[in-house]
Amino acid sequence: MAKENIYQSLEVFYEKVTVCPLRDRQFNFFELVYVISGIGNHEVNGNKVAFAAGDLFLITPHDAHGFDLEGVCEFMVVRFGESYIKEYQWKSIDHIECLLYYASHLSGSILTHTGDQQTVASLISHLLHAIAHDHLYNEDLKRHLVNAIIVIAARSISVVKPEHILPNADARILQILDYIQENIRQPGRLKIAAIAEKFSISPTYLGSYFRDQCAESIQHYISSYRIRLIEHRLRFSDRRVHEIAEEFGFSDESHINKFFKRHHGMSLKGFKIAGK
Repeated sequence: MAKENIYQSLEVFYEKVTVCPLRDRQFNFFELVYVISGIGNHEVNGNKVAFAAGDLFLITPHDAHGFDLEGVCEFMVVRFGESYIKEYQWKSIDHIECLLYYASHLSGSILTHTGDQQTVASLISHLLHAIAHDHLYNEDLKRHLVNAIIVIAARSISVVKPEHILPNADARILQILDYIQENIRQPGRLKIAAIAEKFSISPTYLGSYFRDQCAESIQHYISSYRIRLIEHRLRFSDRRVHEIAEEFGFSDESHINKFFKRHHGMSLKGFKIAGK
């Protein structure tokens, strides 16, 4: 499979096409594709989904994707490398980390809220104008517009729900999931007794309630979410093992390595080497 590279930290361009110019390509960068007009299907990593105007897709490094277009389609394409994410001083860095890590699990549009769809449509309109007119400070303007789109996309992705959560899951389980994600670095707050007290339910009921709503145990969800974040640190940051251990509330490197190996089957060092 051919590989597509990026030669600047940020590339922004408009396309009006009848055939996808790049198919069966593997990228070494992130790509946001906004559908301005047109319909068809988008395929990423073997998953195919229909698209229409207003959809926003995120393709992560090493994903393989392409579009099957039905007639003329217009796209706004934003490409950026990992260095672009690292250079910008994001205040809510965890949202950007979710963008980096979790988007590869998604195949559909990452815009699910009407308010976000309207905001991104407006940002894209301003981005189109900036591209078409070479005014003073245009490069800075384009970066600010792109950053706003990235933050909105990241916010949409940041809520990581269990794979088999009920489609009509009630509000309380969503609040519990939010609480777990907010406190994932503080193990004391994620003990069953602490969560049960926070939501005024009995510890015994909490376990059965979570399993009924999410089709997995609450302990498994907490461990899996923590593992995913640790994986991200290993892949996308320069943090050392003892720094990661401290961040997630482990007593030392030995403790985090035992936890990681128990759930992942290899040490943190082995995982990092394998991912290079």
